Amino acid sequence: MTDDTIPPFSFPAVHAKKVTAAFDGGRLTSNGGVMLLAMAERRLGLADNLARVFPDRRDPTRVVHSLVDMFRARMFAICCGYEDADDLDHLRSDPAFKLACGRLPDTGRDLCSQPTLSRLENAPRLRDVIRLTYTLVDAWMDSYPREPASVTLDIDDTCDVVHGHQQLSLFNAHYDERCFLPIHVYDTEKSRPVAVVLRPGKTPGGVEVRAHLRRLVRISGRDGTTRKLRSVATGTMPGRRPWRGARPTASTTSSVCPAPSLSPEKSTRSPTTDIRTRRAIENLPVLRGYTETRHKAKSWDRERRTVARIEATMLGLDIRFVVTSLDVGSAEWIYDSLYCARGQAENLIKLHKTQLASDRTSCRSALANQVRLVLHTAAYWLMLTVRDAIPKARELAAAEFATLRLRLLKIAARVVETTSRIRLAFAAACPEADLICGLPGALLPLGP
Repeated sequence: MTDDTIPPFSFPAVHAKKVTAAFDGGRLTSNGGVMLLAMAERRLGLADNLARVFPDRRDPTRVVHSLVDMFRARMFAICCGYEDADDLDHLRSDPAFKLACGRLPDTGRDLCSQPTLSRLENAPRLRDVIRLTYTLVDAWMDSYPREPASVTLDIDDTCDVVHGHQQLSLFNAHYDERCFLPIHVYDTEKSRPVAVVLRPGKTPGGVEVRAHLRRLVRISGRDGTTRKLRSVATGTMPGRRPWRGARPTASTTSSVCPAPSLSPEKSTRSPTTDIRTRRAIENLPVLRGYTETRHKAKSWDRERRTVARIEATMLGLDIRFVVTSLDVGSAEWIYDSLYCARGQAENLIKLHKTQLASDRTSCRSALANQVRLVLHTAAYWLMLTVRDAIPKARELAAAEFATLRLRLLKIAARVVETTSRIRLAFAAACPEADLICGLPGALLPLGP
């Protein structure tokens, strides 16, 4: 391999001593923590599972980089902050990345480059992309060691701004941008991603989302498991209707979603007047109350339970409606404890979108952009697995992904390969040295 020679350069003198620098330190890496990601990936088996459903149509006699190695290199790069495939042109020879992908750091072949990864993203067909997407749904189901009594799935869409004329990109007047509006589904109780589906930049309709949710409920339909669908955005709950799993014995799936287009009904006028009057008499800055009614919109097939949160302030009234298929629980519990908890999904989308750059959907093909969402979601799983392995007493056990990247992944190391062993020499002043020492044991693969 030919190395470019970069001339030495200088920094300001310190205590009358000249400070010079040069890129001649040898086989160093600034991504020493990528080995933690490698252990997390092998614990989950994500690369193998993705490669199993990804058809390899290449000539076997000319294959240099396996699908598993390409998936691993791409996921590790995303976790370390290199979201573009172009970054692999430099990282392909990084000793830590090569070691994490199962190659010798000095004598092993370099990893794949950007053109190879671009061909990977554009290779699958529609059925292949669907299989890739639901491989991550299987990863979510396998994350439970035993069948849970209930799961709560939060559904939301987010604006993914595009720059160009990619397939499915549309102008959205609400965001005043040409964009995609991918649907994100999370198991927020465990902060786990379930599915991310690319879709056009228009408000999702009930029929469109219904197909995704029906397939998701069918795949995740376990006997005895109650599934609650909780919508964050107005348009992401199809028809405001309850769902049932595909199996006759599956528990009823309930839904909770906002309904901002509803107007106050006669049944809510009395509590509204009472709350507004009591606030004025007691001269309170704000007074909140709850009530419920039955409501039927024109597009609904029947009346549904509607919970109203009524808040009277010195500026006037603020009434919010939530439609639910739940028959139990008070109106206050439905709104404050159940529905308002859906805000956690927005934090998870922030991790996915801004800290793992899942909005880098710049491919021309919609299928290639969906493959990118799959790879970024797989990277989310790796970061989540590393964070879950941190002892709860440590500060980093609840840290965001950007903090984990800074403190655990982007650490300097010298990689030394000898005849009989490979040695990683980390910096002696590493702030998280004691934590990094214990993480490999916590990330060992689980037994059968």
